[in-house]
Amino acid sequence: MQSLKSKLIIGLIRNRHLLKFKLKKEVVDDHYDVRKFRDSTNKASVKTQIVPDNIRQEPVKINNMYAEWLIPENAPKDKVILYIHGGGYISGSCLTHRGHVSKFVNGTGLKALLFDYRLAPEHPFPAALDDCLMAYDFLIKNGYKGENIVICGESAGGTLTLSTLKALRNREEEQPKAGVAISPLTDFHCETNSFKTNLHKDIATINSWNIWGRWYAGKTSFDDELLSPLLGDLSHLTPLYLCVGTHEVHLDDTVNFAEKATKQGTMVTLKKWPGMVHAFPIMSPLFPEAKAAMDDICKFIKGKLL
Repeated sequence: MQSLKSKLIIGLIRNRHLLKFKLKKEVVDDHYDVRKFRDSTNKASVKTQIVPDNIRQEPVKINNMYAEWLIPENAPKDKVILYIHGGGYISGSCLTHRGHVSKFVNGTGLKALLFDYRLAPEHPFPAALDDCLMAYDFLIKNGYKGENIVICGESAGGTLTLSTLKALRNREEEQPKAGVAISPLTDFHCETNSFKTNLHKDIATINSWNIWGRWYAGKTSFDDELLSPLLGDLSHLTPLYLCVGTHEVHLDDTVNFAEKATKQGTMVTLKKWPGMVHAFPIMSPLFPEAKAAMDDICKFIKGKLL
């Protein structure tokens, strides 16, 4: 049974338009102000994305890309979480996610590498994917072995996690030990039933998946298997953990990926959380389900690396 606390918090987020004295929910269209959205997100993150005192922040440059190490006390030197942030492909950075990633760090006792991949619409596909591959290559070149790396991401970062794993396999490069994708979009056509049935149950901004997805895709066809990771061959991928809420628009996308990958021989752990919404684990510890999901993800990662 869904907790009362989660119902209250999710209800507030779902109806956040009312807190702004607006009767209708925001709907993303082609005139959406990306810069305004980024500015407001960054401003809020300065106050909310706080790194605990027990975690050390170390900035690093990967070529010209800014990145940060988040290192807990007594972390193993040779093991790492490569975290790919969400933000709809149009926003997100170390600033907006260092607090979220700190929860994975404290939950596992492992250090994480977080990085500022290029964003759409200024930098369409495959810019973000290329940056993810560059970050992974940075780890390999600095002595980390694939067997000691887990790639993890939420929302757009979950999609990029799956695309990165497919790209590494296609290039016959050393794969990480495992991948974790929270609430991924796996097919950019966005035609599955849950985009309709969960339209008003989820907390994702309405129509963002169509507009922001198109901006990220640029001139690339939605049929491209590295843009839409559900498409094409899903065999011989590293073991995966997929997390999704049953009230998400991305529910069918996640389930379809899990089912297809499993049929093609990839090991997949699929967790569907009743009544939960988009990327809810990163809300931990605000309500019990978020904390339980975060704990379960961290348990999976520790099981692979420790």
